[in-house]
Amino acid sequence: MRHFLTLKDYTKDEILEIIDLAIQIKEETKRKEFVPYLEHQTLAMIFEKSSTRTRVSFEVGIYQLGGIGLFLSKNDIQLGRGEPMKDTARVVSRMCDMVMIRTFEQAKLEEFARYSKVPVINGLTNEYHPVQLMADYLTMIEFGKADNPIVAYIGDGNNMAHSWLMLASKLGFTLRIATPKGYEPNEHIFVEALKFAKESGATIELTHDPKEAVKDADVVTTDTWISMGQEEEKEKRIQDFKGFEVTKELMKLAKDDAIFLHCLPAYRGYEVSEDVFEEHAEEIFTEAENRLHAQKGIMVWLDRKRSS
Repeated sequence: MRHFLTLKDYTKDEILEIIDLAIQIKEETKRKEFVPYLEHQTLAMIFEKSSTRTRVSFEVGIYQLGGIGLFLSKNDIQLGRGEPMKDTARVVSRMCDMVMIRTFEQAKLEEFARYSKVPVINGLTNEYHPVQLMADYLTMIEFGKADNPIVAYIGDGNNMAHSWLMLASKLGFTLRIATPKGYEPNEHIFVEALKFAKESGATIELTHDPKEAVKDADVVTTDTWISMGQEEEKEKRIQDFKGFEVTKELMKLAKDDAIFLHCLPAYRGYEVSEDVFEEHAEEIFTEAENRLHAQKGIMVWLDRKRSS
């Protein structure tokens, strides 16, 4: 049995195998062919953090695969009253076929997975957001940007930066991360990515200059400067991130046909300008839709691994 907790647990071939499955299922969906790959199966969706795209994409996804999703906020279950994560795992995994968790600490997710009898999927933690990166890479393929690309990530060295590090270092492409000083990715995760990059041939670069990162990039991407739980730091972060907004002037340094990605929600005037966002809306909302298809690929792949 396999879990989907972070891309560092996956080989290049496995990542691409899931992506190929997602492409196949997306094509079937567009033809209105809803193949019941997970017929009568139940996906428990545990949310300690709120969400739009994660809830909608997983709930619709399991339904289109022939199963049903159960939305469980921390206030709906005993986690909200202090039940240990391992006990919740022991109960839920005896009643459901798969579990998706969106929580704060990666350690909580990993504890749940250790005690779970069924596959567990990371719907986002403070450290990683791997399902988003699967959607992002699927989008890069669809826009012709997956062949040895240069990707520039501009902004906070957060869970999105960490996940880009894992994807690039596993697949072997060039990733440049530009953050303000003091907002670099976690050092341990960065070192891990460099280790994987030696094996794959990836080029990983860290800079404090957005212009340096974006130069000749095929893909430019960013994330909010103020993630959930950081609201008290808002004013400081806005000051610290001055010069890191993705504007038209910055995009001009990328390749002429570069695409722009954003995992959403997007705050115009902060991490991205209104004109850049609207100019690249087709890419951004294809990326958002691809959460649905990428996650269906993940769920079906995990189910097949359990059955094999």
